Amino acid sequence: MGTLRAILKNPDDLFPLMKLKLAARHAEKQIPPEPHWGFCYSMLHKVSRSFALVIQQLPVELRDAVCIFYLVLRALDTVEDDTSIPTDVKVPILISFHQHVYDREWHFSCGTKEYKVLMDQFHHVSTAFLELGKHYQQAIEDITMRMGAGMAKFICKEFQQISSCRWKQPMIMTKLFHASGKEDLASDSLSNSMGLFLQKTNIIRDYLEDINEVPKCRMFWPREIWSKYVNKLEDLKYEENSVKAVQCLNDMITNSLSHVEDCLTYMSNLRDPPIFRFCAIPQVMAIGTLAMCYDNIEVFRGVVKMRRGLTAKVIDRTRTMADVYGAFFDFSCMLKSKVNNNDPNTTKTLKSLEAILKTCRDSGTLNKRKSYVIKSEPNYSPVRIFIIFIMLAIILAYLSGNRS
Repeated sequence: MGTLRAILKNPDDLFPLMKLKLAARHAEKQIPPEPHWGFCYSMLHKVSRSFALVIQQLPVELRDAVCIFYLVLRALDTVEDDTSIPTDVKVPILISFHQHVYDREWHFSCGTKEYKVLMDQFHHVSTAFLELGKHYQQAIEDITMRMGAGMAKFICKEFQQISSCRWKQPMIMTKLFHASGKEDLASDSLSNSMGLFLQKTNIIRDYLEDINEVPKCRMFWPREIWSKYVNKLEDLKYEENSVKAVQCLNDMITNSLSHVEDCLTYMSNLRDPPIFRFCAIPQVMAIGTLAMCYDNIEVFRGVVKMRRGLTAKVIDRTRTMADVYGAFFDFSCMLKSKVNNNDPNTTKTLKSLEAILKTCRDSGTLNKRKSYVIKSEPNYSPVRIFIIFIMLAIILAYLSGNRS
C-alpha cells in the first residue's frame, strides 16, 4: 500500500520503476553459469542490489573485475565491522587480506546473514579473481592492501577514539578504469573526493545502525566534528540532545559538500559512457541522500533514504554530464531550502551550496534537465487509480510470464 500511495503522489515515478524492475530481472538472467562466477554475481545482488544494477552498464571484462573488486572490499569490511572478532585476530587478517585473495582455499567465518555466506565461501571469489587479467589482479591487490592497512591502523588506535579510517579511505576504482584502457588515470585528489563523498554520505545515513551495533558499537563519525556538540558519539541518539544532534548532522553534511566540485570535475573528464554512468549514478544518489538527511532528526531515530521511485528516476535519467549537473542543481536547491539560519554552520553551508549551484549554472546545460524536485499534492482521482492498477497488472502479468 505504501508503494501505491507513493506512486499516486508521484505518478511520474511509475515508468522509471517499471524500467528498474525489468532491468533487475534482466540483470538476474545475466548471471554466468560457472559456479564461482554464479556465486559472485548472485552474492553481489544480495549485498547490494542497486550496485548490481549499476554494474550492468559496464562491458563484460571490466564488469567482472569491478564485481570481484566490490566483493573483496565487502569481505574486508565484514572482517572490520564484526565487533565480536578480537583485535589480535582481526588486525593480522586485515593486513594480509590482499594475499588471501590469491588463495583458493582461504575463508574466515564472520559476519551475519549474506555476509557470513560471502566469508564462508570466499574461495569462489578467489577462484574468480584468479581468472581476471593480471593488470586487474594487481590493481585489486594494491587497493586491498592499502585499505586493509588503513583499517588495521584505525583499529589499533580505536581505543584512543581516533576518527575512523573510513573517513579517509580513497576511492581508487580509477585504477581499474585505467587498467581497462578506457580512461586516463585521474589525479589522486579527484579520485579521493569521489570516494570520500560517497563514504561520508553512507556513514551519515547509517549513524543509528552503526551506533546500535552489538556486541560493540561502530563509530565512524570523526571526533573532530562530534566532540563540538556532545561528550560521546552515542549521546546524539538521545532525545534530550536533539538540537545538538541536528547541528552535528548539519556540520557533517556541510563537510561532505566540500568534495562536490571535485566530483563534478572528475565525472566531466570521463570519456567512456558506461563508465560514466557507473560513476555518476551513485554520486547523484549521494547528493540526493544528503538533501533528505539535512536538518532531519529522523537520522537519529530510524532510516532516512530516497524513495524507491526517485532512485529509479536517478538510474533512468543519469546518462550525460548535463543530467548530472541538473540533478546536483536540483538536490542542492532542495538542501538549500532546508538551511536553518540558527544553525552554527549556516554561513559555511550556504557558501558550499552557492559554489555548487554556480558550477552547475556555468555548465550551460540546466535548461535541458528534467527536474527531480516537483512540488505536487497527492491526487487520488478514480481515473488515475484505475490506470495505475491496470499498468501494475500488466507488469505483473509480464513478469509472471517470463518467470514461467
